[in-house]
Amino acid sequence: MGWHYRKSLRKGPFRLNLSRKGVGHSVGGRGARYTRSADGRRYMTFRIPGTGISWRRPLNRRR
Repeated sequence: MGWHYRKSLRKGPFRLNLSRKGVGHSVGGRGARYTRSADGRRYMTFRIPGTGISWRRPLNRRR
């Protein structure tokens, strides 16, 4: 098992994620969030607050 590092800084609806791979960011509220990971992947996540139910959709990369 390898070592992992992740630090998240929040300011309102914005989140900056620091990891060993680089820097990612996300924006959104409790019900929906847009995320761009450190390796460039983009996701849209929808969740029902308080239930633990969520749906994450990867967004296509630009070519």
